Amino acid sequence: MTEQPITAPASRWATGEAALADEEVARGLVAGDEACLAEAYRRWSGLVHTLARRSLGDAEEAADVTQQVFLGVWRGRGGFRPERGAIGGWIVGIARRRIADALSARTRRTELVAAVGSAYGPAAPAAGHAEAVLDRVVVQHGLARLPAAQQRVLRLAFYADLTQTQIADRTGWPLGTVKSHARRGLRQLRGFLEPDPHPEP
Repeated sequence: MTEQPITAPASRWATGEAALADEEVARGLVAGDEACLAEAYRRWSGLVHTLARRSLGDAEEAADVTQQVFLGVWRGRGGFRPERGAIGGWIVGIARRRIADALSARTRRTELVAAVGSAYGPAAPAAGHAEAVLDRVVVQHGLARLPAAQQRVLRLAFYADLTQTQIADRTGWPLGTVKSHARRGLRQLRGFLEPDPHPEP
């Protein structure tokens, strides 16, 4: 993750004043009070991390999921409905979805590596190369989703190592058309390969 960890600002909880009830924390959070987000993080991040670590078996991945959960809490705060349950239960629900997403992503990575191994047969690449091979598989999958003209331009650039001028000569297309296909294709490919930076909670 590129997001910075959530840290608690100076607040009345830090100065020894009476702690707010969960319901008050929820109201402040929904209203956009960052101090209430920090308090929610203080109260429930330990539980979220424990759930994530038990399910994922990895402390670093669990910490990443915990951050995702509270970013989801902040971005999705307008969707909290107290009549449906307490804020703690709502946060745990977000945590369970994030954990399920992390497990699904892990399964997809494992299946892709297995598929690559099957394709190579006895000559499958060493484990140390699995990530690079997986990257190639993911890029090829993304290319296959592009329109034919964009695919052709990017394949000639990536795999034939041709310049845009050489691609124009090879295809007979104007150089401006080649540049346009390359630019649009790269933009779409980036969208396929990069995760959504603002996932729904």
